[in-house]
Amino acid sequence: MANYLKTMPLLLSLTHREVTGRYRGSAFGLLWSLLTPLFMLAVYTFVFGFVMKSRWSVPNSTNTDHSMAEFSVILFSGLIVFQVFSEVLSTAPSLVLNNRNYVKKIVFPIHILPAVSVGAALFHACVSLLVLLCFAWFVFGGIHPTIILAPMVIAPMAVMILGIAWVLAAIGVYFRDIGLIVPPILTTTLFLSPVLFPRTALPIGLQPYLSLNPLAIPVESFRNVVIFGVQPDWVSVGYYSVAAIGIAFVGYQFFEKTRRGFADVL
Repeated sequence: MANYLKTMPLLLSLTHREVTGRYRGSAFGLLWSLLTPLFMLAVYTFVFGFVMKSRWSVPNSTNTDHSMAEFSVILFSGLIVFQVFSEVLSTAPSLVLNNRNYVKKIVFPIHILPAVSVGAALFHACVSLLVLLCFAWFVFGGIHPTIILAPMVIAPMAVMILGIAWVLAAIGVYFRDIGLIVPPILTTTLFLSPVLFPRTALPIGLQPYLSLNPLAIPVESFRNVVIFGVQPDWVSVGYYSVAAIGIAFVGYQFFEKTRRGFADVL
C-alpha cells in the first residue's frame, strides 16, 4: 500500500498531462471532450428516439410517455458511462507501445499507465456529467439528491476496466492485432447494453442475462441515481464490485508477470 501511495503524485501528474496534452494545439481544446459525446447523443437520439420510438420505463412509475428532450437526457446518462468504458479500453492495447521509453527505466512504475488512462476518462466523464445535470435541471425541473451516490456506482466499473486495461496493455506488446480486435468488441458491447434501450425491452427470459454485459449494472445504476432519483440495486452492485476486484487483481498479476519480457520485444 505504501508503494501505491508513493506513486500517487506521479499518477496525478501524468493524468493532468494526459488531459491537457490531448487537446494541446486544438482550436476548441477541452470542448472536444463534450462535442464527441454530444454528437453521438444527437445521432442515437434521432435513430432510437425519433425513428425507432424507444422509451424507458421509469422505476416506480408506469409512465413511458417521454418527450424527445427527456429521452435525450436519459440516453446521455448511459453514453457517459460507455464513454469511460470505451475511452480506456480502446487505448489500452497501445499504452505500453506508445510509452516504450518508460519500459527500460527500472524506477518507472509502468503499471500506472492504465490507471492514468482511467483517471483521464473519469475526468472527461465529470465534465460530461456537469452538462448532463444542466440538461436534467432544465428538462426535469431539478436534480435528485441521489446524485451523491454516483461515484459509488461508477467506482466498481473503474476498477474492472483497470483490470481489463492491464491485460490488454500487456497483450498489446506481444500481439499487435489486439488493437484492431477491441473496437468492434466495444461496439458490440454498446449495442448489447442498456445504454440504448431499457432492460424491459428484452423478453423476460433474456433480461437476467443482460447483467453479463459489463456495462449493464453501471449504466442502470448511474441512470437510477442521476436521472430517476431512486436507489440502485445494491445487491447487483455488490456482486459486480466483487467481480471487479477479482478482475483487477488477475489483470494486475498478469501485467506484472508479462512485463518482464516487454524490453526484449520492444
